[in-house]
Amino acid sequence: MAPLRAGRPLKRWRYVGVYRADVMLCVGAARVAGVPQRWWAVALPDGRLVEGRRGVRLADGRVEAGDAIQLQLEEGDGVEVVSPHGRSYVWTRKQAPVRARGVVRAAGRVFELDGDDGFIDDSAGYHARHTAWRWSAGVGRTEDGRRVAWNFIDGVHDGAPSERTLWIDGEAREVAPQEFAADLSRVGELDFREWSARMSRTNLGIVRNSYRQPFGEFSGRLPGGLRLAEGYGVMEEHDVLW
Repeated sequence: MAPLRAGRPLKRWRYVGVYRADVMLCVGAARVAGVPQRWWAVALPDGRLVEGRRGVRLADGRVEAGDAIQLQLEEGDGVEVVSPHGRSYVWTRKQAPVRARGVVRAAGRVFELDGDDGFIDDSAGYHARHTAWRWSAGVGRTEDGRRVAWNFIDGVHDGAPSERTLWIDGEAREVAPQEFAADLSRVGELDFREWSARMSRTNLGIVRNSYRQPFGEFSGRLPGGLRLAEGYGVMEEHDVLW
């Protein structure tokens, strides 16, 4: 994709999340108008959140964040959507659940990972000057034992087809819009209990950003009436002038 289209600069990122009962994490790399950004975070159920920006590498299925995170991902085709946005367009590909193997070290503890607990968000596009969205991603199991994952969004890729997806035992299906609570305590019929949150707020005049992404646990019903036995993941609210 060209660095500029219809007067809008290219933004692109890869976000990898792993969501489990004992530990959750995210690792990301972005480039906004040519400016690189990298980050990682590890969240624990007791509310501790360990964050950093150095040592991030995302390539060839490998995920590294210094000594804290070393993972290998088993990637697939994912769900891919292109949508109009402002004067141009945006693209995304979501993969879930993704097999993640490796080690996480945080808060004096070591976690061995080997399970279908991963989520991958690859996105790029020429977003409108003002862009805002609410988003939720998670993995879990239903009361009848089925493996599920979800990707709910409000604000981008809302048309048909949308990126709103529910995976049931690996099979992806598009779902209807899910309403987000203003305080991110609920999406659709899922209740959310926060562990901790990544947050940032920037005001540089021509660029302004308000961002919050809490990690936590989900309970309730998924689209179609499936009741969760357990669910883990993130909510997100992002409002940016870029």
